[in-house]
Amino acid sequence: MLNTGLERYAAVFEAADPPRTSTIAFYPDQSPPDQSPPGPAGEHDARPDRPGHSGADERFANDRPAAARVGEHSDRDRRSAAHPGADERFGEDRLTIATPDGTRRDVPALRLPVTEAIPLLSRARRTPHAHPAAAFWGAAVVVALQLVSRGRVRPAVTDGDFDAWLLGPLDAADHARVRDLAEAMPPHARAVPLTGRDPLELPDAEPLLRSFLDAVADTMPRGAAAVHAAGAPAFAANAPQKVPHLRDWADQGVRISLRIEGFGPFRAVVQVHSLADPARVVDAAELWAAANQRSRADATVALRRAARAWPPLERLLDQPVPDEVALLDSDVEHLLTTGAVRLAGAGVDVHWPKDLVRDLSAKVVMGERPSDRPAFFGPDQVTSVDWQLALGDDPLTPDELDVLAEATRPVVRLRDRWTLVDPELARRARERAVKPVTAIDALGAALTGTTEIDGVVVEVAATGWLDELRSRLVDLDGAPVEQPAALRATLRDYQLHGLRWLDRMTSLGLGACLADDMGLGKTITLIALHLHRDGGPTLVVCPASLMGNWQREIERFAPGVPVRRFHGPRRDIAHDGFVLTTYGTMRLDADRLADVDWGMVVADEAQHVKNPASDTAKALRRIPARARVALTGTPVENALSELWAILDWTTPGLLGTQAQFKARWSGPIEADHDREAAERFARLVRPFLLRRRKTDPGIAPELPPKTETDQPVSLTREQAALYEAVVRELMAEVRDADGIARRGRIVKLLTGLKQVCNHPAQYLKEPSPKLAGRSGKLELLDELLDTILAEDGAVLVFTQYVAMARLIEKHLAGRGIPTQLLHGGTPVAKREDMVRRFQDGECPVFLLSLKAAGTGLNLTRADHVVHYDRWWNPAVEDQATDRAYRIGQTRPVQVHRLIAEGTIEDRIAAMLRAKRDLADAVLARGDAAFTELGDDELANLVELRSGT
Repeated sequence: MLNTGLERYAAVFEAADPPRTSTIAFYPDQSPPDQSPPGPAGEHDARPDRPGHSGADERFANDRPAAARVGEHSDRDRRSAAHPGADERFGEDRLTIATPDGTRRDVPALRLPVTEAIPLLSRARRTPHAHPAAAFWGAAVVVALQLVSRGRVRPAVTDGDFDAWLLGPLDAADHARVRDLAEAMPPHARAVPLTGRDPLELPDAEPLLRSFLDAVADTMPRGAAAVHAAGAPAFAANAPQKVPHLRDWADQGVRISLRIEGFGPFRAVVQVHSLADPARVVDAAELWAAANQRSRADATVALRRAARAWPPLERLLDQPVPDEVALLDSDVEHLLTTGAVRLAGAGVDVHWPKDLVRDLSAKVVMGERPSDRPAFFGPDQVTSVDWQLALGDDPLTPDELDVLAEATRPVVRLRDRWTLVDPELARRARERAVKPVTAIDALGAALTGTTEIDGVVVEVAATGWLDELRSRLVDLDGAPVEQPAALRATLRDYQLHGLRWLDRMTSLGLGACLADDMGLGKTITLIALHLHRDGGPTLVVCPASLMGNWQREIERFAPGVPVRRFHGPRRDIAHDGFVLTTYGTMRLDADRLADVDWGMVVADEAQHVKNPASDTAKALRRIPARARVALTGTPVENALSELWAILDWTTPGLLGTQAQFKARWSGPIEADHDREAAERFARLVRPFLLRRRKTDPGIAPELPPKTETDQPVSLTREQAALYEAVVRELMAEVRDADGIARRGRIVKLLTGLKQVCNHPAQYLKEPSPKLAGRSGKLELLDELLDTILAEDGAVLVFTQYVAMARLIEKHLAGRGIPTQLLHGGTPVAKREDMVRRFQDGECPVFLLSLKAAGTGLNLTRADHVVHYDRWWNPAVEDQATDRAYRIGQTRPVQVHRLIAEGTIEDRIAAMLRAKRDLADAVLARGDAAFTELGDDELANLVELRSGT
């Protein structure tokens, strides 16, 4: 496809008359990082979106100015964009732009009509490696299409006397949304300087954006329907037509609104508003009496559009003078529920009588009865829920509720005033109470402030014991808890805070997830909690590699407390102290473990049970305990469903079933980017999940600095040739397949390319390969190791492939460098000995399989970490880095990520940078996301770029 990959280039909008003939010019951005074209004073800053204005793309919703974001795409993108000669799309066409150094420059450009650019820009908005300017115009496309779909478009005659469809009329919210988006416009999106201006000056953002929105709108309503809507054939053709004779007609466009009058019966009076002078408003009866044929026609067209949105208005079209229509009670009910919303979408406002009260509201009251307070929060504990209806903030009395319940019309006389009543509110008044809900559901509703009743989200008022409990949970300080006297250590302030929080949660019968960064001391905090609770034995379920660490920490910090391993051929269960087991053993022997009266069950590295359908997760749920605590440094690795799996184990029912969680939380947050839903979800989970990072103020000030560096390497000739051969061969297989087979072949393609980037011998599975001189990564690793070892340093080298680790081990052994390799098949005892040897300085190079050694190990002897290849998820890489960067590290840590230039790894690196910015919120699905790509998108992802 000729236009594949254009989203990597900067884009500017070039307005024309009529708007639909405008163009988008794509051009290479040669700016170095952190520079932008000049603009008018004060116009470089791009402000984040206002809450509720989703039209601006989320990439603009951050705290940095646009000038710091432009050019922030990867070096690979900049190199390919800086050399457009290799791209046949850029011919002889040129574009004059303003450059960061304040000069004009002619650059090659590709101009596309707006109609062709719309789908490309829409794709740029969703593409991680897109240029910010292209992504911005993609966000603007979405805003324009949404306004058109709501009927915010009208026929007009341009300054050049051409027919055009322009956006309008816009309400206050629409104008605010456009202004917000304009403020986020990157300078590169308007880098064409104004002619004759010295110094250079860029066009104003908002007028340019509004011209673009008109250009998109002008491409939409073309065809037979346009004749009906505009009343003039000229507005149906794509080709520009001169229509100066229609200027007066177009300038006199109108819109309508409805004024509701009376109480028995109601009637809707049609009001006509002039678009040229919004202050001019007349009733339709007055307009028809004035015999203004042009305005009558406009008003009739507007009425037809309104009738399509709300059918009761069709009765107006049968009247000689469509001035007002009587409304049945059912019409008023429909207008209250959905009619007014649909009319607003068609640009028709509804005005209710000023003396009609409309602030009757309903909410549910929970926790009012002291007898409903549960002793603990099990799934069988229930509490009562009552409806509370109020006028404003004043609840209705029982007598008023009776009046409301007996109402048969949508208007009721309450407190000497007519009150408009939603039929749903009347139904709730008749019910007075709803069925009981579980206590944990009531707590969740109290924390979020809303709940769902019969599919409707309603406000919640927490009272009595429930409000008291909510206050205790949101109070982050809580009652003071002293460090247990038996603990042979001094807890840091944040660890003591963690102990206090865990004690509060577990004493209430609620579970908890301690999600501190790796290395902040979750183990010692749990040991302190066990000593403080003194409530029976504690079962710790952890990966096999961590059993030794748990035993040593317990024996060191809680001497005298029994600690036994439930693992191997002898599996003894104790009824005091600590019992340690692995996830595998727990899965096999869950029935025996379920027979014990555990005071507490701890799931360490709880992401191991993030799949609730796995046998391991099911087995863990069968083990009862008075308290459940999950420990993890990454509560969300790929998707919010993983957090559901963890919290549904610690506090069953808090987030509902999987289906309920997807419908209410993960769908709106991950797919729809609903900020309000994300805020409510944060309020719900915050009391049950304590998250601290090493970089948080006051958490670990003694930690030395950490420096992370992407190390680009070039492919060797052999690697480049093999890479292109794999793309040709496996892309052909992908194109010939569909469904599951296609997804499997995409995974095969991506895996093969990553292996080629590592070393040809890994992909070719050579039995006795020659290793030196064939891989750019291996050559760079040699250089890094020479420097690190010369400085008496120690290094961890992570790879996701055991086969590649063995190749590196063989290569380093040939160079005489002491090395050891840890992978999933390494026995527990040998793992512990390898950790000891590394920490004692006996072996300065430690090769590790990312999955087997990415969690739990304490390897603070290392002051360098090398990621030989990239994992799909930055959280997993961060966990691996935390083997060295944790409490106890005294030297600065250097993190090196090796990236093959111009390859799929280059594109993955850009995506991972974006994912790191999401901070425990919406994350993509790892490599599974790539299996859903189309052929063109996949080809763009894996192609070998120039400069390799």
